[in-house]
Amino acid sequence: MSTPLGRRVAAEGVGTAVLVAVVVGSGIQATELSHDVGVQLLANSISTVFGLGVLIVLLGPVSGAHFNPAVTLAAWFAGRRSGDGPTLREVVAYVPAQLAGAVGGAVLADAMFAEPLVKWSTHDRFAGHLWLAETVATAGLVLLILGLGRTGQGRLAPAAVASYIGAAYWFTSSTSFANPAVTIGRTFSDTFAGIAPGSVLPFIVAQLLGAAVGLGLAALLFGAAVPSGTTTAVVVAYGETERAASAP
Repeated sequence: MSTPLGRRVAAEGVGTAVLVAVVVGSGIQATELSHDVGVQLLANSISTVFGLGVLIVLLGPVSGAHFNPAVTLAAWFAGRRSGDGPTLREVVAYVPAQLAGAVGGAVLADAMFAEPLVKWSTHDRFAGHLWLAETVATAGLVLLILGLGRTGQGRLAPAAVASYIGAAYWFTSSTSFANPAVTIGRTFSDTFAGIAPGSVLPFIVAQLLGAAVGLGLAALLFGAAVPSGTTTAVVVAYGETERAASAP
């Protein structure tokens, strides 16, 4: 029997909330401990790498550990014919949970550091090179996730995905949000990790474009068909044991 949808949706909401709390909270802490922007980014990225890796290990078996609408949509699109991806019903349930979790995580981080619970960010990130960076970051993330599934290496997802995000913090000018939910959540905190509301829409458009590019690259590099016994649907395959037991 597979994990009930309600439990999977809860895992996506809680996981996204904790992820954003890690990103925003470590950003606040880094700012309080150092005035050096490089040190702040280093602290923020290291915290995110470890936090994301732990969340994927813990919640991957429950929901797949997407924590990201772009990943959920890409997984649905990639698996819509083979049946390995989430259903449209699951997408409709996952995405609002991810968005609500992201907002809740930002508010939680603000509360832990005695910041105003809701204070719109004034950190402007409205520039073409940042949009390009978000396209590249999200394309790489989707390519990695689908590539791991199509090559039967899904077990490496916790380390691989966390490592990629950590690297992308440094090789992209935008510091690799690569996640529409996280982008929206970070508007609720006027801190080092924040993004001004006016900068959000182009970021999300770039992220969705990047997801489409990642899908295309995955098809080009690994083929459109999914090898038997693998999945492109999730970062970590939830319900894998139940599916194996029911297979003919």
